Amino acid sequence: MRRAFWAALLSGMVLLAGGCKAKTDSTDAIHTAVVKYLSAMTGLNVNNMTVTVTKTVVTGDTAQAEVEIRAKNGDANAPGMQRTYQLQKQGEDWVVVKSEQTGGMQHPTAGEMPQGNLPPGHPPTGGANGQVPANHPDFNSILNNAQQSQSQSQQQGSQPPAQQPSSGSKP
Repeated sequence: MRRAFWAALLSGMVLLAGGCKAKTDSTDAIHTAVVKYLSAMTGLNVNNMTVTVTKTVVTGDTAQAEVEIRAKNGDANAPGMQRTYQLQKQGEDWVVVKSEQTGGMQHPTAGEMPQGNLPPGHPPTGGANGQVPANHPDFNSILNNAQQSQSQSQQQGSQPPAQQPSSGSKP
């Protein structure tokens, strides 16, 4: 009877230890998949980033990972970029199939001033009231003019050439 108890207890401990290792292995594999996904993006130097998987939820052959990305030499108090990645198991590897921003550092909308302090050495932005400096170009005007001229040139290019009136004589 005692032998059966100890055998059951030992089996239970082995199963628990194996289950914890599988979770760790999944998290490591998901971290690797996210880093691989980021490395494939043009213009992104992953070696200068700290990528931290903060939460994973694995359901069969799909997973969701919450990830925080920070610059390695950046301000430790600045918010990191937070993204959620949807992954799918393909063979033995996890592959990112979708990503979306979920918080942290975000780009301001058009016309909105960024929040927080400017980087060291950045020129003043015109004060706290959000006014741009006097010699600053009006990018909205530039973009609107470019869009108008582009749509006009497209309209002209899509119209058939004008036909010349025919003369009364036949060739």
